[in-house]
Amino acid sequence: MGSSGDAWKLKDHPKLPKGKTVAVIVLDGWGEAKPNEYNAISVAETPVMDSLKKGAPEHWRLIKAHGNAVGLPTEDDMGNSEVGHNALGAGRIFAQGAKLVDLALASGKIYDGEGFKYVQECFEKGTLHLIGLVSDGGVHSRLDQLLLLLKGAAERGAKRIRVHALTDGRDVLDGSSVGFMETLENDLAKLRGQGVDARVASGGGRMYVTMDRYENDWDVVKRGWDAQVLGEAPHHFKDPVEAIKKLRQEPNANDQYLAPFVVVDDNGKPVGPILDGDAVVTFNFRADRMVMLAKALEYENFDKFDRVRVPKIHYAGMLQYDGELKLPSKYLVSPPEIDRTSGEYLVRNGIRTFACSETVKFGHVTFFWNGNRSGYFDEKLEEYVEIPSDSGITFNVKPKMKALEIAERAREAILSHKFDQVRVNLPNSDMVGHTGDIKATIEACKAADDGVKMILDAIEQVGGIFLVTADHGNAEDMVKRNKKGEPLLDKNGNIQILTSHTLEPVPIAIGGPGLVPGVRFRTDLPTGGLANVASTFMNLHGYEAPSDYEPTLIEVVDN
Repeated sequence: MGSSGDAWKLKDHPKLPKGKTVAVIVLDGWGEAKPNEYNAISVAETPVMDSLKKGAPEHWRLIKAHGNAVGLPTEDDMGNSEVGHNALGAGRIFAQGAKLVDLALASGKIYDGEGFKYVQECFEKGTLHLIGLVSDGGVHSRLDQLLLLLKGAAERGAKRIRVHALTDGRDVLDGSSVGFMETLENDLAKLRGQGVDARVASGGGRMYVTMDRYENDWDVVKRGWDAQVLGEAPHHFKDPVEAIKKLRQEPNANDQYLAPFVVVDDNGKPVGPILDGDAVVTFNFRADRMVMLAKALEYENFDKFDRVRVPKIHYAGMLQYDGELKLPSKYLVSPPEIDRTSGEYLVRNGIRTFACSETVKFGHVTFFWNGNRSGYFDEKLEEYVEIPSDSGITFNVKPKMKALEIAERAREAILSHKFDQVRVNLPNSDMVGHTGDIKATIEACKAADDGVKMILDAIEQVGGIFLVTADHGNAEDMVKRNKKGEPLLDKNGNIQILTSHTLEPVPIAIGGPGLVPGVRFRTDLPTGGLANVASTFMNLHGYEAPSDYEPTLIEVVDN
């Protein structure tokens, strides 16, 4: 694409008019599955979403939101909010996170880049520290990638390696942390057999140690800093497998919230605090829960908590976690270059845009939607509104979250006639679904539905058009299942709660008084996915999408 204005000019759609207000509503974590008692969406009172599903069949369908449809390596890879919103906003499928890392590891390219060379400078005299989530969940990290990186670093001169392991229980079964740690320990033992001093140095549960996001709770990062950098934690163990087994015996303990621990030697001395001259790699590929730690590791002027000691290190992320902040400044794998997003096209064609969510998903309707780019394309034509999320509580405590406040701001934006596109993310079904609290998730889904109603009512008043969809599944299945699809039980006969995303498809619905008669979903795109949505709403604005975008989901038939 050239830089001239003409290069951005979109063709008019031959059958769809311009000038209608279009509301784009993303329900986060709202998949489609068979109704049953563990499907919080089907149990919840959701009259608006129900009516869209039962309405004109040509105005409601399912689309794919996982695996290859969002640029992930396999069809077993759950979608997530980052890749989902990238696809929704970009209109094309880009190799993402895990896939980028897989390709870089398989080709060996990861070791040729400046990021690896930068940490390699410390191998002779210092320790290589690897910090991240130890599981095969594939949402934030993957254990097989960590094991390959350990092997590759050892082959390239790392003499002393320390792993700071965060336990999962959110994207994988609770309790699986023991097995993952045993696998890791086994590989570290092999490295020790080859003369590399390789050990686990610290650990803790992902939601309690290190992996907070959106500056929700800096204490989480501080607990990680204390264990990883200072070698201080309330629990000391000689053996990390023993540590997890013991800490899991505490009342109400689970992998997500495991207390921080450090591994000590026979004299009770921590085996792996981060010191001057060391190298640090955060090996998660997903960004959102690494940004805060990256700031603590990289920023000289840092005031979120007292770091006590700030070691002079060479730090690199697995990927760059924030393209706008250039954070971290060094990384092992380069990000997908997502250019020419739908948001930029629409703004350059005069479409006035309003985007809103609460803190936990605000970046998704702005930064990720715009191809991992912060800020406005044109401040005169855009307004982004962030509503602060509740902090200091888990989301099941107030499952309504800020759905009504988001909807209220969207309604005002629609009724003001100042905007052509009003897009929102309603996070309830995802964020409350992650807590595993089924009753609260049912309430969360109702709140999201109430939010949709408020926005649709406003669209009705201005003669506009709506498009409602989701970014991935979550709340539609709250229980782990065996191969037959039956709920799995634990040893006490209780159902095992599912807190992760799912592989289910998500709905997309269109409507509103501004929708031209004859507009319907095409029937020749059965495998349509999230990347097809951008072309679809560009049509609703009266434009044809660029030719290399995934095809639109709609057609106009002459009545």
